[in-house]
Amino acid sequence: MFKRNGKKDPELIQNVSEGLKKLYKTKLFPLEDTYHFHDFHSPALEDADFDNKPMVLLVGQYSTGKTTFIRHLMEQDFPGMRIGPEPTTDSFIAVMHGEQDGLIPGNALVVDPKKPFRKLNAFGNAFLNRFVCAQMPNAVLESISIIDTPGILSGEKQRISRGYDFAAVLEWFAERVDRIILLFDAHKLDISDEFSEVIRSLKNHEDKMRVVLNKADQIGTQQLMRVYGALMWSLGKIVGTPEVIRVYIGSFWAQPLLVADNRKLFEAEEQDLFKDIQGLPRNAALRKLNDLIKRARLAKVHAYIISSLKKEMPNMFGKENKKKELIANLGEIYTRIEKEHQISPGDFPKLAKMQEILANQDFSKFQAVKPKLLEAVEDMLANDIAKLMTLVRQEEAAMPSQSVQGGAFEGTMDGPFGHGYGEGAGEGIDELEWVVARDKPTYDEIFYTLSPVNGKVSGALAKKEMVKSKLPNTVLGKIWKLADVDKDGYLDDDEFALANHLIKVKLEGHELPTDLPEHLIPPSKRGL
Repeated sequence: MFKRNGKKDPELIQNVSEGLKKLYKTKLFPLEDTYHFHDFHSPALEDADFDNKPMVLLVGQYSTGKTTFIRHLMEQDFPGMRIGPEPTTDSFIAVMHGEQDGLIPGNALVVDPKKPFRKLNAFGNAFLNRFVCAQMPNAVLESISIIDTPGILSGEKQRISRGYDFAAVLEWFAERVDRIILLFDAHKLDISDEFSEVIRSLKNHEDKMRVVLNKADQIGTQQLMRVYGALMWSLGKIVGTPEVIRVYIGSFWAQPLLVADNRKLFEAEEQDLFKDIQGLPRNAALRKLNDLIKRARLAKVHAYIISSLKKEMPNMFGKENKKKELIANLGEIYTRIEKEHQISPGDFPKLAKMQEILANQDFSKFQAVKPKLLEAVEDMLANDIAKLMTLVRQEEAAMPSQSVQGGAFEGTMDGPFGHGYGEGAGEGIDELEWVVARDKPTYDEIFYTLSPVNGKVSGALAKKEMVKSKLPNTVLGKIWKLADVDKDGYLDDDEFALANHLIKVKLEGHELPTDLPEHLIPPSKRGL
């Protein structure tokens, strides 16, 4: 340990998770506790919040295929699973890894210190009776946990109270999960009032959100275009950000496609979504770090708000009237703090929600500004987080292969059913004959018009022919490097044919390989 500014530096942090716990307990929690942060925003974090596996939250209206989606990912039924066209999942189900199949009820779950759910206790029995953990041995669950949610209601059913604050529970989960997947049914695009409220409550977590347009195999291409357009329009009105949320289109279950016209699109979309989910364990530490930074910024603003209210309160008389006046003028206090401390307007909590909670608070218990607590958080954001970022990169480098395995993730990784197998540069991979030989007579005709010397054409002559493809020079340069197998700066008839084959691959919309695959090497060059 060494000293800086007369203070002792903390001991060396061994891993990101330990570092985050230590920072939270020593620097951020004291500020949160002093200014009643947990009464306004989010309960205190516990060790399990930093240690838990990445979590995926599934949200959608009833019968959009949330539970079927989980079943599709794991390729296995889970305890408590119910699937049907009516609102069947009436509970929050945390699907997690365990040695044996079993269900843990909500009240038992919130007292388990090893699970990250203890603070859900605040939502009361009405919620806990609708919360279970399904445990089972499954390869997918060794890397991630999945949260299945009750189907969001539409129409008349929305008026029936659930007995707990559904949007607030989802917001609690949204803060702690790594990915939020909103599921839509291609036949049910109407976004109900409850769904709109839910999506708005997930604001500030847009970076975690992905959208899945499920059951897209049940409609034709023209209808699918219209449905996709309508979905983007509806989401644009609710999400309210200039950026477009990533939408994955497909049919996420293990049944034959009803309309197979868009099979290739569905395969590509599924692969993209799987890659996104598979990357979660690798990026988990970075996500936790990002969430802690978000929380620290909010806690800092909250401290300024509470200390400002305390400063404005009279010592003796007229406290209640002053309290009402301050709550009504909270917007002006926001503006003052924003200018005084150079804080971005986006860092402030929602005005209406803050006013609602303040109405039930005792302002006399609020604390005045404590510079030391704020300095500690400033120091954490300016210095400690930077050190942890370095540690995050080191951990990622040490575990490059850390990704979700098993279930549906295994089915399409290798072999003939892998995405893009036998297409583009992969065409002819299983054939005995060199795939370029099919079109070689055509390419040979062009080759001999270029007047080869000693059976070879120079780079300048080949370039004249290759630029006719209108591909950019960067692409043609890569094709030249791949086609000049013997690296002599010339192309013979086989290499020239290969260059034209790669041009065709690129013009058909496929990517070029980084290295030339074995099946594309001309037979005359395979001994090199």
